[in-house]
Amino acid sequence: MQIKTTIDDHRIAKLAAFAIALHMLEAVIPSPLPGVKPGIANIVTLYVLFKYDFASAAWVSILRVFASSLFLGQFLSPTFILSLTGALLSLVALWLSMHLPKKYFSAVSLSILAAFAHIAGQLIIVRLWLIPHTSVAYLVPIFALAALFFGVVNGLITHQLLKDAPEVKNGTSIQ
Repeated sequence: MQIKTTIDDHRIAKLAAFAIALHMLEAVIPSPLPGVKPGIANIVTLYVLFKYDFASAAWVSILRVFASSLFLGQFLSPTFILSLTGALLSLVALWLSMHLPKKYFSAVSLSILAAFAHIAGQLIIVRLWLIPHTSVAYLVPIFALAALFFGVVNGLITHQLLKDAPEVKNGTSIQ
């Protein structure tokens, strides 16, 4: 039996592969603080959300989390759970933000919302499971500043990519 694939399946696979590659690249970059990473793979998720649709963005994000954790040997580890929780909460934030007025909410503002949701999800898991102590709250300002900074940077990069990208209609580029 052969599985039938669509053009959308191929597009999602290519974009997920790109997000996985960015995530793998980011994994080798030293971090000044444990847990603080720029989240450059999230640029792909935002790009897909704006260029295609939420379902495609969700597939890219979830495939990236699972595949990257397998490649890095972190599948079902606390790191995987933190990454999955952050990705899921980011997707929830992006889904909710799709209902906001488009003229007031750009790639930058959605990137910031997603970054805050991502770090909130991770800190909730840390507090409830890994370090069940109120002192985790002391980390909130540090991680919030990192989320704001990287949310702005990733949003600006996404905005520029969207500006330079060809228009898409029904999943295919219009040149």
